[in-house]
Amino acid sequence: MKRYEKIEMNPEIMFGKPVIKNTRITVEHILRKLSGGMTVKEIIEDHPHLTPDDIYAAQAFAADYLADELISFG
Repeated sequence: MKRYEKIEMNPEIMFGKPVIKNTRITVEHILRKLSGGMTVKEIIEDHPHLTPDDIYAAQAFAADYLADELISFG
């Protein structure tokens, strides 16, 4: 099992969704901002306590998660 230094899942925080460690910002929230066209710089302006590495860690976590999922359409 791969370990993620910047991501944590705790049932007491955001219902156990993966978040950036020591925050309540979910990986999903970061990905939605990116998919909406926001840049890393803009996300950091909204959340100044985040770093570019936090955002890249969220992307890497999501990519690794999806690599292990079976996805069907229709």
